[in-house]
Amino acid sequence: MNGKATTTRSRLDRGRSALGPALELVHTGRAPTRAVLTAELGVTRATAGAVAAELEALGLIRVDSRPGAAAGSQGRPSHRLTVDEKGPVALAAQIHADGYRAALVGLGGRVVATAPGCVTVSADPAQVLRAVVASGAGLLRDSGRRCVGAGLAVPSAVAEPEGTALNPLHLAWPAGAPVRDIFADMVRDAGIEGPAFTGNDVNLAALAEHRHGAGRGAQHLLCVATGHRGVGGALVLDGRLHTGSSGLALEVGHLTVNPEGRPCYCGGRGCLDVEADPLAFLSAAGREPGPEVSLLQQSRDLLRDHADDPGVRAATQELVDRLGLGLAGLVNILNPDRIILGGLHRELLAADPERLRAVVADRSLWGRSGGVPILGCTLEHNSLAGAAELAWQPVLDDPLGALGRPAA
Repeated sequence: MNGKATTTRSRLDRGRSALGPALELVHTGRAPTRAVLTAELGVTRATAGAVAAELEALGLIRVDSRPGAAAGSQGRPSHRLTVDEKGPVALAAQIHADGYRAALVGLGGRVVATAPGCVTVSADPAQVLRAVVASGAGLLRDSGRRCVGAGLAVPSAVAEPEGTALNPLHLAWPAGAPVRDIFADMVRDAGIEGPAFTGNDVNLAALAEHRHGAGRGAQHLLCVATGHRGVGGALVLDGRLHTGSSGLALEVGHLTVNPEGRPCYCGGRGCLDVEADPLAFLSAAGREPGPEVSLLQQSRDLLRDHADDPGVRAATQELVDRLGLGLAGLVNILNPDRIILGGLHRELLAADPERLRAVVADRSLWGRSGGVPILGCTLEHNSLAGAAELAWQPVLDDPLGALGRPAA
């Protein structure tokens, strides 16, 4: 092989090895132009152009070679890079105490379509997962899109590598249910292409927020959230979920924040799980939960419509204090550079931000030394988006290997 051919081949190899990193940069919004992509990858302009062209040929991104120049700018503007809005999608599914939801999610965390499910969740995991996969399969048929895989978010710690739900307490599912295997079987039976994955709902919410939402740019991101029942937590370190040695890290719901408090399902008392979730808020406000809408929606409605009610105000302060105590303990242990709050916790932050931040600062060493930013989550369906991230990850790692070569 002559020198010119060798140089061309090595440049081609470098470009193909950069396909995954390049796609992730566009996927997370960190490379809006070819110039930025070139700088981020540390390659030549020609190599970056070839990488972008191959990703476009795979139907993953769009390259605008003639973008309009910004007002007052000089010189020729760089090619603009965006995800292909008509490209492949991942099937995402979420199960929670008040029902389920299926969605199609494209690159960039874009939710293309959603389909809510029933209010009553069966105690049989197979029955529920069959229904949610059927709902997702219907969305795929209607869309006509290629599917890269499927991801499932469940309100339980998911043990690795088995993929079992260890504590789906609020679903009445048996402990240790093999949810990943059941989900994968249902996906395959529905004729849906690609691998199937399962993860804890708050872990996946944190992953999505780190890539596309309020956690973007954080190096050590702590996420704490309560949705329909219970409290979950997650930690993202340098862009990757920290799940511990077997997938069970950050079970923050079982931090004790009130030693004389409510009995917890784990056998303890006064855990964050039962002191700072929607049911705890409704109880503290003296409201009897109703069957019409979810506990989360009832709590949100109460905060929005009756914020000046003395009972609601007292309940808000009580839960803010409990949540703040839990966050302070986590700050002392983990030293995050940002905290994001989801579900009802986001609403509590919005209702009394100074009180929550003061509790965390007063009860944590790192809080008193400068404070930790505490923000609300910004993605509407972050657990669904995170479930889709699981399905997208093989494509982000190796676009050619996952999707095959583009047509000539």
